[in-house]
Amino acid sequence: MGFLSKLFGFGPKADIGQLIHEGAIILDVRTQGEYASGHIKGSINIPVDQLKSKMASLKKDKAIITCCASGMRSASAKGILKANGFAEVHNGGSWQSLKKYKQ
Repeated sequence: MGFLSKLFGFGPKADIGQLIHEGAIILDVRTQGEYASGHIKGSINIPVDQLKSKMASLKKDKAIITCCASGMRSASAKGILKANGFAEVHNGGSWQSLKKYKQ
């Protein structure tokens, strides 16, 4: 698997439902306005453009699932977190697609 595939989360998919069941953090990287208009209960909102300055509030030893509106910003957030020492980060794609796991 190439560097870009790993960076943007392509390749073998993680069992997102299992990760959430085991307590993974759902990190919604949309803007505060987007988040306020609808989000997954229990998720954390840190807009992707603020992630570098606020990542200290996240635990590096816990699985993190990033999400946004379509999956593009969450892929970028995954790359930022991985580059800063977060070991288990997964791109969950659209927040809407993750809702089924947290009802």
